[in-house]
Amino acid sequence: MSNPLLEPIHGVSLYDYAAISAKMASGIDVKEICKKLGIEPAVFEEASALWVTRMQEDGTWEVTTQFGQYFGDAENHPKLKDLQPEVSDEGKDNLQKMTTDRYFYEELNGARQAAYEYGYDGAQWIQDNFGISLGDFQGVAMKWMQVQNQEMSGGNYENIQHYVDHQQKKQQEYAAKFAAEQGGNVADDVEF
Repeated sequence: MSNPLLEPIHGVSLYDYAAISAKMASGIDVKEICKKLGIEPAVFEEASALWVTRMQEDGTWEVTTQFGQYFGDAENHPKLKDLQPEVSDEGKDNLQKMTTDRYFYEELNGARQAAYEYGYDGAQWIQDNFGISLGDFQGVAMKWMQVQNQEMSGGNYENIQHYVDHQQKKQQEYAAKFAAEQGGNVADDVEF
């Protein structure tokens, strides 16, 4: 039996909505995206609001889970796959490395979190320093989350913890860097 919450809204499927969200997060203008899909931006705006409502109302998490999978697969959307943001060669290299090197992915995850903790826009910091957009970052995050879910299903908790520890170590390293850039932490001169 199909879930009625997964039915398209104004002709915008959940896959369309997730792909639009991913493309917007990577810096592509919504008008350009809507043009490719053959819909008006106002139709997307309303469909977007209704998709958010459906996710909030779905007690089974099926809509949110499916959205995450589609978001991670946005580069394969039949109508939107050719819409690509401008990315520097360094950004492409870093994105490729992040996709294949879990340590690098966890490092950037830790860096982004540390940036937020120190008052920076973490997503923008990653974009500025590594050339990876929020949309691309989140797409890769969805792929690594699927790997982690498989590890969890297989009982491979040690591997999961190993990467969590690596991320936390990197987060602390970046936090120290940000603290130094900002003249140290408030309590750095307090001795106990």
